[in-house]
Amino acid sequence: MRFGLFIPQGWRLDLVDIAPEDHWSTMLSLLHRAENQAAGEAVPGGGFAWESAWVYDHFHTVPDPTHEATHEAWTLMAAFAAASQRVRLGQMCTCMAYREPTYLAKVASTADAISGGRIEMGIGAGWYEHEWRAYGYGFPTAGERLRALDEGVQIMANMWRTGTSGRFDGRHYQVDGARCYPQPLQQLPVGDGGADVPSIPLWIAGGGEKKTLRIAAQHAQYTNFAGDPEGFAHKSSVLQGHCDALGRDFGEITRSANYNVVIGATEKEVADRLAWIEEHLRRWAPERADDETGVWREAYLTGTPEQIVEKLRAVEKLGMTYAITYFLEAAYDQSGIELFEKQVIPELQ
Repeated sequence: MRFGLFIPQGWRLDLVDIAPEDHWSTMLSLLHRAENQAAGEAVPGGGFAWESAWVYDHFHTVPDPTHEATHEAWTLMAAFAAASQRVRLGQMCTCMAYREPTYLAKVASTADAISGGRIEMGIGAGWYEHEWRAYGYGFPTAGERLRALDEGVQIMANMWRTGTSGRFDGRHYQVDGARCYPQPLQQLPVGDGGADVPSIPLWIAGGGEKKTLRIAAQHAQYTNFAGDPEGFAHKSSVLQGHCDALGRDFGEITRSANYNVVIGATEKEVADRLAWIEEHLRRWAPERADDETGVWREAYLTGTPEQIVEKLRAVEKLGMTYAITYFLEAAYDQSGIELFEKQVIPELQ
């Protein structure tokens, strides 16, 4: 199994006790943690760690918009690219409508060049209505957002592959000859046994069964949806049905999931970490604290290392081979990450 680590950027109220002038150094320290333990290198005390580092693409905090910082995803991609050498870099996931696909293709290609070919493109239709409206994007229906996603992915993939958008007359996007130089440094095969061409891996994120998973079946190298066994198995079955209908090899698509992690060496340590999460949420999101604390208590990867390994093995048997993990306390306390590195990851590699 492969593993990614979310870097706290403020979106989930995970930098609130850090002075603004220290936000970047805090993010950078965690990036360097992932970087220093990437690519199968042994970590202190044994074990192996992270293939990738991730951020979210949002502008306002959750569970409610606040005045707390949320650092912008693609600015961080460029900064992370310049500040690292090995770890791969992704967003889970970029909202298609926040940037024109021609512009986004160019941004991603430039970041790929800075990184030496380490960018992952997580992309989705978007959902955070308050954020959409506040930034002047309106809030189209789900169907319209998904049509924009489908069109945008086609435009980006063509620009990376050929260096130009060509002419595209879609319902949402109309482009004619937008150029994308430099092209990505990465090379991906096109079609069954096709030659490698410049491109960036596409992670189509979301579990919408009629449209999102069909778009993934058409275009994705990776998917990202429900991480519990029942949900993962169901979404995988739907994705396979779309692949069969489209003539796509289901095995070509790596299926991933995101996980909130609450880990402790003992049940008491797990309870202590949950107590910290509850106190943190009561301070910063008091009206939503009960519900949000419940989410963490019921998170699939809440438990001791042995329990978490067992849970990950259960979904691995169903084809989940890439876990992207989030630790709410990461900016303040890295002991949970260290425990995960030493006692969970080695058992699954």
